[in-house]
Amino acid sequence: MLRGIHPLLGPDLLHALRTMGHGDEIVIADGNFPASTLGCPVIRADGVKAEPLVEAILTHMPLDTFAPASAFRMAMVETPEEVPPICVSFQSIIDRLAGPFVVAPLERFGFYERARKAAYVVATGELQLYANLILKKGVVTPSEFEPGW
Repeated sequence: MLRGIHPLLGPDLLHALRTMGHGDEIVIADGNFPASTLGCPVIRADGVKAEPLVEAILTHMPLDTFAPASAFRMAMVETPEEVPPICVSFQSIIDRLAGPFVVAPLERFGFYERARKAAYVVATGELQLYANLILKKGVVTPSEFEPGW
């Protein structure tokens, strides 16, 4: 354990977030997501639900303010205009911790294509359907550092 580091961020995920640069993307994937076949590094978070993990990540990682969109969800196949409850929750977490970023929907295969280019995929144990989210890392400004460093 470390002070000031969210306890859900294990060493592999903390390392991943620290190595990501501005504009890099990370996928938070539900238990049904094909994480292992996309080609990017996979971090296992078995037994961890997606919502608290998104909260843990956004406690430390800013979203990209220079991009037209910095958060993406997978649109439902049968009813793409419908927003799944888990994605409503993702939007609420983003609003609270990152600011007014819209979670943009991507068609299922478009989501997979974008996920293939991600720096990392975090495979959670989330059981809710469509609990997949892509976050684009922003810039940490000098004013965000703790005094005394």
